[in-house]
Amino acid sequence: MKKIEAIIKPFKLDEVKDALNEIGIQGMTVTEVKGFGRQKGHTELYRGAEYIVDFIPKIKLEIVTSDTLSLKVVSVIEKVAKTGKIGDGKIFVSSVEEVIRIRTGEQGETAV
Repeated sequence: MKKIEAIIKPFKLDEVKDALNEIGIQGMTVTEVKGFGRQKGHTELYRGAEYIVDFIPKIKLEIVTSDTLSLKVVSVIEKVAKTGKIGDGKIFVSSVEEVIRIRTGEQGETAV
């Protein structure tokens, strides 16, 4: 199994969620996060004073899926979340040793 973590722009969330639904992804965890990479933040004006916004609001998706479906999930996220501009985000893929559904005790891919 694989865990896919994607950091994307907030306005892309609904499009990505719908596209993942279409390929059979039934669950994911979504977190509002802040961070920066090459984008480096920006300057804003508030009540006549300039201040620097170091951390940019982003959305973090976490999806655990089978090895066979993971490449398709990554491909869909990459295609749908892409705007072609700086700050589109990142996708991280890591291995998952075990998954256990708390309610039933199911283990492995059946627990996902």
